[in-house]
Amino acid sequence: MEQYRKNQVVQLTMEGYGSEGEGVAHLPNGMACFVKGAIKGEVCDVQLLKVGKSAAWGRVVDIKQASPSRVEPDCPSFPKCGGCALRHMSYEEELAFKRNKVQDALRRIGGVEAPISAIYGADNTLRYRNKVQFPVGADGAIGFFRARSHDVVDTEDCLLQPEAAVPLRKAVKGWMETYHIQPYNEVYHNGILRHLYLRFSRENVLVCLVVNGTSLPHSEALVTALRAACPALAGVAVNYNTEKTNVILGRRTEALWGADFLDDSLRGLTFRLSVPSFYQVNRDQTEVLYGLALDFAALTGTETVLDLYCGIGTITLCLAQKAGKVYGAEVVPEAIEDAKQNAARNGVENTEFFCGDAADVVARFEAEGVRPDVVCVDPPRKGLAPQVVESIARMDPARVVYVSCDPATLARDVKRFGDLGYAPERAVAVDLFPRTPHVETVVLLSKLKEAEHHIEVDLNLDEMDLTSAESKATYDEIQTYVKEHTGLKVSHLYIAQIKRKNGIIERVNYNLPKSEDSRVPQCPPEKEEAITEALKHFQMI
Repeated sequence: MEQYRKNQVVQLTMEGYGSEGEGVAHLPNGMACFVKGAIKGEVCDVQLLKVGKSAAWGRVVDIKQASPSRVEPDCPSFPKCGGCALRHMSYEEELAFKRNKVQDALRRIGGVEAPISAIYGADNTLRYRNKVQFPVGADGAIGFFRARSHDVVDTEDCLLQPEAAVPLRKAVKGWMETYHIQPYNEVYHNGILRHLYLRFSRENVLVCLVVNGTSLPHSEALVTALRAACPALAGVAVNYNTEKTNVILGRRTEALWGADFLDDSLRGLTFRLSVPSFYQVNRDQTEVLYGLALDFAALTGTETVLDLYCGIGTITLCLAQKAGKVYGAEVVPEAIEDAKQNAARNGVENTEFFCGDAADVVARFEAEGVRPDVVCVDPPRKGLAPQVVESIARMDPARVVYVSCDPATLARDVKRFGDLGYAPERAVAVDLFPRTPHVETVVLLSKLKEAEHHIEVDLNLDEMDLTSAESKATYDEIQTYVKEHTGLKVSHLYIAQIKRKNGIIERVNYNLPKSEDSRVPQCPPEKEEAITEALKHFQMI
């Protein structure tokens, strides 16, 4: 078998796409090669940047035969900035990639042939985001992280953000220069300004500065500059985050001027958005997404519905318009308070909200004999914990509506539901994030008739005994993520080694040799890199 080496240039034909929209080809020896910036069908000269044991990664150095779907990127920061990945391809090709991405995940990981009947593209692929989080670099750059790094690319404008972000960013940069405000340095944990955070409603803007300290110097001058830069400004807030962490927001936020929240409308309802509130970033496409979720729920006005991961109650209140009773559950206390106030503000009286982990809330409902007709879940990227899936199935709802932002974890959970008697009946994709590789999916899982299925529950006792850090993702979830994104197979032993290396404490004797003479294989560098990336993805480091 021919061996390939780093920096070697080879000519390859792109056969498809990886999960991040990179082109995928095969070297003559059969090894998969992931090529950023390449489009399906293109013939390219590719420089190999990294060659592993089972996969290689490269970049395009010359396009010998271009795809008709290739377009000239419309952003001067592309591809330096890591925010977008698909500005080099037509929107039609992007939608085809995303639809196939979900379909392929359901087939390969979920083991089901659940056709994605449609993908709902956005009418507007420009300036659709209603939230901007600009990191501030140690050199004073305000922009976005370069792909797979913490280097900040200074970005005067971003075509995903509203135009009002441009003068607001410029005003903050000028204020920093005038008053010698030091940017935050994550290496030395000094400096003041960490992030510039902007939130947009249909009519107004909220600005929040995230600072490393207990006060913000020259705040009056900042407010004056921001008000001059944006007539639609509704408020200026400061968030205090003095922790050594990659988490953007700290625990305390206060208003410097005006309001520290915005009101926005969605599907005829009004929602109050505080700085930490979760709210989908593409309002127009969110209305499409929630409309499909309601359609899948097939409510007639009498049903009891359980909405897990409800956030500030956006889906909950939409469901309540057509249900008899809706229970919402969310682990963030502030979000639950916002949800209760949003229900009162909209005059919705058939909702009840609970603060707690999804697994605990579902177990409580199950113990109390609550039997929802429909369960709606909209989990974070890591998907559902196995015990949540099992408890939902034991409550025996007729339908489960699963809203997902990650096809891989969706497919894994669809398989788990399938083992417990629920089959995918309908599935559609919705593009909430044009020009990025991310895509939302709505799947309707319906209860099979008793004669059509049997239940098998596979309990991994080792995985049930988890530390708090491990509970963010199981070993199997990490394996699935690494396989999906790199093509590499990693063992539980290798994952344990890298977790321990990153300060995640393993259980006593877990993965230790059985005798002092045993030799334990060490994780290869390319697999260590892949596992580390997965740990970051699941916010474990």
